[in-house]
Amino acid sequence: MKLLTLNFLTCAVKTCKTSASSFPLHPRDSELEIVEAEINVQFLQNILPRLMWEELGGLVNELGLPSLPPTAPLPSALVESKLQAPESDTTGLNIEKLEVPSQVARDLHRVLLETCIMSGGLVCGNCGHEYKVLEGVANFLLPAHLV
Repeated sequence: MKLLTLNFLTCAVKTCKTSASSFPLHPRDSELEIVEAEINVQFLQNILPRLMWEELGGLVNELGLPSLPPTAPLPSALVESKLQAPESDTTGLNIEKLEVPSQVARDLHRVLLETCIMSGGLVCGNCGHEYKVLEGVANFLLPAHLV
């Protein structure tokens, strides 16, 4: 389960629906794995406004990962412009402007899309119910008494 997923999950227990403390779910005894993927800056720029930044920062700290900045970066901060002469141009007169992912984009990509919770649990801050995670998949099926 990618860390990005935790930005959209809340406790499924009926009594927790109205409680602010049921979001985010807190990882417990989590085993993390890095699954490398190609960076997609456009995706990061589009998802950035939808992230609950303060909560994401808390999750990152709980997992012992490198801290995120206190405020969300602007989408424009995810790309850097570099000047480069085309390989066929030996004069250096035709310089192209390339946009490449910034270090901020690479760090955000690493945390959101490459860091996965492979096992452990996700705990509700309101009711304390724990959802087990096995092989990267969280089990959100509730016992009958909690539905």
